[in-house]
Amino acid sequence: MSLANLTLDRWRSLEPVAAERLAHEAAGQVGGRVVLFDAVAHLGGPLHRVRIEREGREFALVPGGTVRLGFDLDAWEPTPAQAADYAASVDEGYGYGHEDLKSYLADVLSAPRTATLATVLMAVEDEALTGAAADVPAALAAHGLRLPGADEWEHACGAGAGTLFRWGNECPLDEPSYGGGAGPRHEPNAFGLHIAYDSYGTELSADPTRVHGGDGGEAVCGGYGDLLGWLPLATANRNPYAAEFTYGPDGEGMYEEFSTRPVLSLR
Repeated sequence: MSLANLTLDRWRSLEPVAAERLAHEAAGQVGGRVVLFDAVAHLGGPLHRVRIEREGREFALVPGGTVRLGFDLDAWEPTPAQAADYAASVDEGYGYGHEDLKSYLADVLSAPRTATLATVLMAVEDEALTGAAADVPAALAAHGLRLPGADEWEHACGAGAGTLFRWGNECPLDEPSYGGGAGPRHEPNAFGLHIAYDSYGTELSADPTRVHGGDGGEAVCGGYGDLLGWLPLATANRNPYAAEFTYGPDGEGMYEEFSTRPVLSLR
């Protein structure tokens, strides 16, 4: 079986022995070694997790297939605390002119859709850029790596959960969305990635109209409100306003503030 064509549903159905065999096959393809093979409870059943080390980087196996992406606003209602916090932000003049939370989210989150994705190895940790965003693809290609696609990033973050955040629909409004500490944003996700963990982050993908995993701290520094400070960590957050800044003239000299998550393709 082609590893690139391995689907998430098929991966979930494998017995541990078969899954571990495929993990070692993936490591062999990229000249790496398996450093972790375990399982976690996810979406009502066990999910195998694989971590592969190659040339000093650790990668997680992200099974693909035809997957659901985006956030379904029609199937979601904010909690009273979320609605009240957003209303307070609107009263302060924030929310990009949207009076209600759902219309704001429709503006900043990607819409529900399906995509067919290959299984890949994705870096467990994002890495700060060492040059301008335009130079990143060539720098990664020199090591057999590439940028993640926007859909790949979103799928890798949410792991099929479909919730607002990778850990669920709620966030601790009385806690910061940045810095150290404990809580769900610090825990590895279902695939074992350290992802969407700090709102000061700004991860780039191959799509220059989107950034992921944070807004560079804009909402926090601007005092937009607690919920608006957390929403840059939402799985489907595409943040068009932050992307416009990142890829515009103002962000050109700030590349060290941005990061990306290298990907290894499988065959």
